[in-house]
Amino acid sequence: MSSSRLLLLLLVSFMLVGHSLAKTRHFKWEVGYIHWSTDGEESVVMGINGAFPGPTIRGRAGDIIVVELTNKLHTEGVVIHWHGIRQFGTPWADGTAAISQCAINAGETFVYRFKVDKAGTYFYHGHYGMQRSAGLYGSLIVDVAQGENEPFHYDGEFNLLLSDWWHKGSHEQEVDLSSNPLRWIGEPQTLLINGRGQYNCSMAAQFSNPRLPQCKLRGGEQYAPQILRVRHNKTYRLRLASTTALASLNLAIGGHKMVVVEADGNYVQPFSVQDIDIYSGESYSILFTTNQDPSKNYWISTSVRGREPKTPQALTLLNYLPNSASKFPTLPPPIAPLWNDYNHSKSFSNKILALMGSPKPPIKNNRRIILLNTQNKIDGYTKWAINNVSLVLPTTPYLGSIRYGINNAFDTRPPPDNFPIDYDVMKQAPNSNATYGNGVYMLKMNTTIDIILQNANALGKGASEIHPWHLHGHDFWVLGYGEGKFSEKHVKKFNLKNPPLRNTVVIYPYGWTALRFVTDNPGVWAFHCHIEPHLHMGMGVILAEGVHLVKNIPREALACGLTGKMLMTNKHN
Repeated sequence: MSSSRLLLLLLVSFMLVGHSLAKTRHFKWEVGYIHWSTDGEESVVMGINGAFPGPTIRGRAGDIIVVELTNKLHTEGVVIHWHGIRQFGTPWADGTAAISQCAINAGETFVYRFKVDKAGTYFYHGHYGMQRSAGLYGSLIVDVAQGENEPFHYDGEFNLLLSDWWHKGSHEQEVDLSSNPLRWIGEPQTLLINGRGQYNCSMAAQFSNPRLPQCKLRGGEQYAPQILRVRHNKTYRLRLASTTALASLNLAIGGHKMVVVEADGNYVQPFSVQDIDIYSGESYSILFTTNQDPSKNYWISTSVRGREPKTPQALTLLNYLPNSASKFPTLPPPIAPLWNDYNHSKSFSNKILALMGSPKPPIKNNRRIILLNTQNKIDGYTKWAINNVSLVLPTTPYLGSIRYGINNAFDTRPPPDNFPIDYDVMKQAPNSNATYGNGVYMLKMNTTIDIILQNANALGKGASEIHPWHLHGHDFWVLGYGEGKFSEKHVKKFNLKNPPLRNTVVIYPYGWTALRFVTDNPGVWAFHCHIEPHLHMGMGVILAEGVHLVKNIPREALACGLTGKMLMTNKHN
């Protein structure tokens, strides 16, 4: 047998073995409202199988995940988005109502089936109305494929899903945000770690400012913190994901340095920090070594960033065994950087670089789209808009209407690729009026797209907010950040050597962020601000590529609106 033939047989055998190791993992879920004490104040939350947060999904790269989801909400639809999973070949499973599928009606069941193709730290959440604010979320962890290794070593791992919580229900929040005049929802009452927080009390009462009473916890409460129990002189992986509706966060571990090794399911060049900023939609893995005084325990804290903090820190304990978890640290919890210290935030963002050997971006783009982020008025209502268009989703999912060529399902006029050249992003707009729209950016397959996210002044004088943007169906390279108004002169400063791959990225006040991605995934994909109220108020766009190539769309994914009528007509014919 020739050496080349032997090599081919070995390669085929290796591929078959790798394929055989992949598993199909089945989950059967019911989504419904439940009473739950997230922070010591009982309220109604959206749970899965009677619990909050939802169950953690864990698999290996290459596995097939099957979730049989039954809607037990009685009076409203539901979908779940698998945040960070690119859905190659299954765009109908992306879980975006009116974009990739119809909302699952009350009493109905929909089966999500998709492949988790890449190891990393992910999560899932509701993507219909403001169901993420209602508590519909959970963790999704993808380990490396069997026989493969991570590019770093650790002795154990923990997973923290970060969120924020209001005592006002999500439906009332929706009404407030849709009112004229706007009734802003305000800051969250509590920050949650794995769905647990403490309202109107503190684990570190002696250090709290303003002074709060000591939390009296026995350990069995639904809101009691989950303690991270560790051994001395070990290295641990801490997976972090933020599904907050509003808050940008900063996390720190008292007395311990952290080494960032993963961002949004992509390995990064390891770098050391004392604290980490994490925006809604982002995920990270950090390594820390338990090399401090083993006779003590240490605080883990999360604090609000980017908005003036009116919500107390969330706290839990790093418990050095065999110490008792009731032994509180003698030092105060880590103090976060000032909420508006954006230089600290930008310094962290600029340290995130791709691990050597990671895919590099194409050198040139085929198309550039510049998206101006503004706050506007439409008939007196306060909205967020992109290039002066505030997104309103149609009743027929885009995936069906584009795939089957259905007319009048959405506005077929192309949305603008840019904004007027004389627009001053640093000042209030002389005309704050915008329009509603639901047009689609039609992208050619296998081309390179640059998107420039351009921030600007909001309605208030001197006001410009942080916006974390999430792209469905793709990872993108973050080519750079800048101040003020983007121009052609900034292109030469793009990082084409080792830009990180992400699926979520922040745009800073009065600044811009440059992204690049390749249209290699047929489907219709949302790209939007991951702050829940901002998306509800119109802050997003729709991208479509190669929709004619999409095959085997389940009938039930599109059985609403005009596609529903088409399917019924075909059924009777």
